[in-house]
Amino acid sequence: MKQSPSGQLLRTVSLDRTIERLREQLDQMAPFFQKASSRPAVSLDEFDGETERLIQSAFGEASDMVEAYEYAQVGEAGGLVNFPDEAPEGGSGTRDIDRESLNQRKRVVESCIAELEGRRAVLAKKKKLGRAAIIGPQVSDHMSPEARTISVGATLKDASRLMQEWKIGSLLVTDDRRYVGVISDTDLAREVVARGLDPLTPVKQVMRTPPITIESTRPIIEAVRLMKDKGTRHLAVTDGDNLVGVISVSNVLRYYSGVV
Repeated sequence: MKQSPSGQLLRTVSLDRTIERLREQLDQMAPFFQKASSRPAVSLDEFDGETERLIQSAFGEASDMVEAYEYAQVGEAGGLVNFPDEAPEGGSGTRDIDRESLNQRKRVVESCIAELEGRRAVLAKKKKLGRAAIIGPQVSDHMSPEARTISVGATLKDASRLMQEWKIGSLLVTDDRRYVGVISDTDLAREVVARGLDPLTPVKQVMRTPPITIESTRPIIEAVRLMKDKGTRHLAVTDGDNLVGVISVSNVLRYYSGVV
């Protein structure tokens, strides 16, 4: 079953809290290694009970980690968990069973923390990949890189002729210094045919201004939303201050037909 974003968030929060609590247990273990004059905040039995509960909640009651901690309490966990090599403590050759048992407890808890941090890293990677999948292809992947233009002083008849010649549905309008608007085949049909406007009317009286733009690095789904919100079928595509192309409903439909 696919993990929902909210479920993944809860798992991450739970891992964070469990790792934090196990680190606190490591801190609480320190006094048990000290001389008898140092008094731990809790008894060793209380410490073991809380640590076992934490390990069980993270790995399950029947997990190897729980079993390893139980064996560590009697100093026999060495074969159950792959501990890192560690030099023997103390200068004498006498085996301090109690101290070795504490060391094994500590190593089990450290192994639990390492395992949980590994799980957390996997979740973080999945979350990052999930966001990338949602973003999807960029506008630059499906735009028309050639932006056709018409002068602001040209007529509607000129615009219609150029659209037919180039087999496109819109033209960017320029005043020779910058882009000041856009005119589409829909605008021509509405103004010339439906309203009976003179075909010799200057483009500037019908064009939409300013051009509606979208950055080339934005996801294509964002272009769809912008077209819907602005009631347009064409967007000018920019890269910073530079215009680098145009994306239209036709471009979007070609993309989605390929996906289907």
